[in-house]
Amino acid sequence: MRVEVDLDAAIANWRTFAALSSAEAAAVVKADGYGLGAAPLARAFRAAGATTFFVATPAEGAALRAALDAEATICVLGGYRAEDLAMVRDARLRPVLNGLDQAQAWIAAGRPGDGCVVHVDTGMNRLGAPLADIGALAALDLRPALVMSHLACGGDPGAALNGVQRRRFLEAALAFPGARRSLSASGGAFLGPDYAFDLVRPGVGLYGGAPLDAGGGPPLRAVARVTAPVLQIRTIEAGATVGYGATFTAPHPMQVATLGAGYADGLLRSLSGRGYAVLAGARRPMLGRVSMDLITVDATGLAVAPGDEADLIGPGLGVDEVAAAAGTLAYEVLTSLRGAARTYKGGAA
Repeated sequence: MRVEVDLDAAIANWRTFAALSSAEAAAVVKADGYGLGAAPLARAFRAAGATTFFVATPAEGAALRAALDAEATICVLGGYRAEDLAMVRDARLRPVLNGLDQAQAWIAAGRPGDGCVVHVDTGMNRLGAPLADIGALAALDLRPALVMSHLACGGDPGAALNGVQRRRFLEAALAFPGARRSLSASGGAFLGPDYAFDLVRPGVGLYGGAPLDAGGGPPLRAVARVTAPVLQIRTIEAGATVGYGATFTAPHPMQVATLGAGYADGLLRSLSGRGYAVLAGARRPMLGRVSMDLITVDATGLAVAPGDEADLIGPGLGVDEVAAAAGTLAYEVLTSLRGAARTYKGGAA
């Protein structure tokens, strides 16, 4: 299985977010660029004008710093632990401080890295400092470059919690005068200028995933094309079964294509009996179970042969459609591809 990453499409998506408002558009490249390669994608975004990047861990940040110039700002969403101190300092990372304890430790360590970000929890109840601790945080000599929060329902423009979180964020941000403000990721960036503030943090939208739960908004381009080779073609009779567990029974004579892809490559096993492939220009269902490195597809009536390629994500089979068939989100589909072979086209890889 092979993943082709279209850097020009990723750049076009970043520019879409940059054009939504006067806010700076950062680029979230955590989880190895959502499974598509953080370094080449970040270099492409940087060449297009991005200056701020977000990763999940200091190790991701250090690897990204090696791929980018010294002037790029790299923020670490998970903050850092004591053992990461040298990495934060040497790679000039900007830790996101998610609570009073992290803030105190950061000051005690001599404010390592490239300044800090304060993360305020306004309703996600995941990472971030509780609102009750904002006064204590403000009393510290943090001097944050950015104060941020994260919308729990940013993909749903009608969610009442969006407005609640925005009001809480505005109030909390007053405690950090001079700091820039950021509330919205991919979905929130489409909620209008009231949610943009100084910086938006698009993630999945950069890679072609739908930012809004119900779709809509400016069109985004597909970035990943996932293909698998046809390894074998065979004809089976009515009543024959296919794959582990014999979960598919042929209702009539069929031609079956076996493709070289499976869950070891990141193809979700939950696509068993539910997913599709595009073979010879035709969308055809997967038959039976996804196994470790093989899947089977209905190729009845198609002119296909070993060595041909099938699309598992690509034109006519978008990442959100694949995610829906697997019962999950584009985030999981993309990040599951981290172990697959990748090639790049366009951009400045």
